[in-house]
Amino acid sequence: MSQPRSQPLARVTSLKVKLGLLVAASVTVAATIASLGRSAGVPVLLSIPVTILLALAVTQLLAVGMTSPLRQMTEAARRMATGDYAVRVTDTSSDEVGELARAFNTMARDLATVDRQRRELVANVSHELRTPLAGLIAVLENAVDGVAPRDPDALPAALAQAERMAGLVEDLLDLAKVDAGKAPLNPEPVRIRELLEDAVAEARVLGRQVEYDIQVQPGDLVVRADPARLRQLVANLLDNASRHSPAAGTVHVSAARFGDRYRIEVHDQGAGVAADDRERVFEPFGTLSTAEGGGTGLGLAIARWVTELHGGAIRFVDPEPGDD
Repeated sequence: MSQPRSQPLARVTSLKVKLGLLVAASVTVAATIASLGRSAGVPVLLSIPVTILLALAVTQLLAVGMTSPLRQMTEAARRMATGDYAVRVTDTSSDEVGELARAFNTMARDLATVDRQRRELVANVSHELRTPLAGLIAVLENAVDGVAPRDPDALPAALAQAERMAGLVEDLLDLAKVDAGKAPLNPEPVRIRELLEDAVAEARVLGRQVEYDIQVQPGDLVVRADPARLRQLVANLLDNASRHSPAAGTVHVSAARFGDRYRIEVHDQGAGVAADDRERVFEPFGTLSTAEGGGTGLGLAIARWVTELHGGAIRFVDPEPGDD
């Protein structure tokens, strides 16, 4: 690997100052050479070209590295247009061009991250849709071809697979609204106990072998929120908790007021989430390192979005000592 060329003005933090120094150096060199030429009796026709060449040489020496980042950015932009986001430019100077080069590198890293997430999203969506779709096609093909006898459980199974795909599509549409900045919030007074009871009633329909316990303090707690979004938040938390709770376990749902704010907690009796996974599971299609679950991988991402839409925060909390 070749060593970087020396840059005499690399430490100068202003491009204007650099240009001023270049002009001053060129003028000084030109004046000095012209004066020496006259003193030595050098003909004007000879001294002028020599003066110009020496002034250009000094300018070139001092200007090393001033424009190379711009040329690199031009080439890098062409490569990025073809999908190569790994390209970077040199940012050795301290002036505005150096700042631009560093900003360009940051942009390139961000674009590389977005491109990776896009590829992962496409792969995950394809996988999540392929599984229920394959099951649905198999059930319907068997029914149409008469391969399998009529089974009263076949249609409910097909319906469940179709509903799973519909749920995934709805979740994706919600996340698309977030990215597009088109997620309106319609707050109104909400009775928390009623909302939690409705969400638990819907969770029971899933048929998971868990019990639910609701605690609200005070019992008539009313908050200002978007009821549809808040219900969506609780439904996703209940779905996640019920999937990770052991059979015959209990999912505890509580709500309480704290000053002018309120807190909703969902506590299950599962093994918990490792510290390394606690941020990842809030990302779209984020999964546990143990590959547990069975959901779409979007529930907690939507839960975070709804929480932040209401000006709140969501996180995992370790159970208190002695809690089940």
